[in-house]
Amino acid sequence: MTITYAHVDGLSSMTLSQEEPPADLAPGTVEVAITYCGICATDTHNYTSGGQVPPAVFGHEWTGTVSRVADDVTGLHLGQRVLACVGPACGACAMCRAGHADHCDLAFAEANGVAPGSPAHGGFAASMVVPARRVMPVLDALSDVEAALVEPTAVTFHAVKRTRQRLGAVVVVQGAGPIGLLAAQHARHAGAGRLVVIEPNESRRRAAEALGFTEVLAPGDAAREAVLAATDGLGADVLYECTGVAALLQPSAELVRRGGTLSLLGFPMTDSTVSYGDWQVRELTVVGSLAYNHEDFLGAQRAIADGSVQVAGLHTGTIGLGDLQTMLDELDSGETTHAKVLVDPSR
Repeated sequence: MTITYAHVDGLSSMTLSQEEPPADLAPGTVEVAITYCGICATDTHNYTSGGQVPPAVFGHEWTGTVSRVADDVTGLHLGQRVLACVGPACGACAMCRAGHADHCDLAFAEANGVAPGSPAHGGFAASMVVPARRVMPVLDALSDVEAALVEPTAVTFHAVKRTRQRLGAVVVVQGAGPIGLLAAQHARHAGAGRLVVIEPNESRRRAAEALGFTEVLAPGDAAREAVLAATDGLGADVLYECTGVAALLQPSAELVRRGGTLSLLGFPMTDSTVSYGDWQVRELTVVGSLAYNHEDFLGAQRAIADGSVQVAGLHTGTIGLGDLQTMLDELDSGETTHAKVLVDPSR
């Protein structure tokens, strides 16, 4: 079947073709009946841009149950709950052969929907066929809603892991959308000594407070002064930039102390202007983070299972496939109150 989503202002359109599952599964693949698929900013951007990301990426935050297994696949069984992930390091690509398995070319291609055998469409569907290496069993302790939120949790788990935040660090998290709230929880779990959340939206500030964060501030001079006061005028040890707003990159760097770390999670869609000399003179460490490794999904699941990271509160709505276009328009408007919306194809 083919579902066409036309942006309401007529500036862009996108067609998602959901192919009928093959009668016989190809070797190394499984079919998954989708339980939930989360909508993220990448999906909204894809919708407004007319489908500029690979089809497999449109609807990449999914969980479901195994409905068919190819004859050569082991370790997975019918009815098993699974979630989308990237496969383990392949051991054969140029990066792996050079000893850089954490940056495996195949896993990176899978994360970006361009690997050989990538699905023909994402999880905004009743079912999909994927390589077996691209699914991970869901821990028994997780609910289906929590399982649907593992993918963004893995994104932020990966970023905090790469940042190598020191115990007791003074941490600033800029942006309290789903990614910012998850990054803040991972940073707290990693031993932040003091953590300040900066967010302009009042409802998002309340969401941060509901997660136990006590220093939640609107951006501006008061937030800057609070960070400086907490550090004897030095600035934060680590700042996680989670907004993806290009204009905030240099102001974010200026909140970091000399020798501190600026960790980039938000993805700007335009070029940024920064002061190269400022960064060099102050010897900033800048850590870029995109996507994840296979093991990050297990770490993310364990963090949710033991309560270190709470995700259920981020879930603010569930819709059916027929409501996807309307919800994408709402999320793109900038006026939504939603944090994380899940699509349930059975509705």
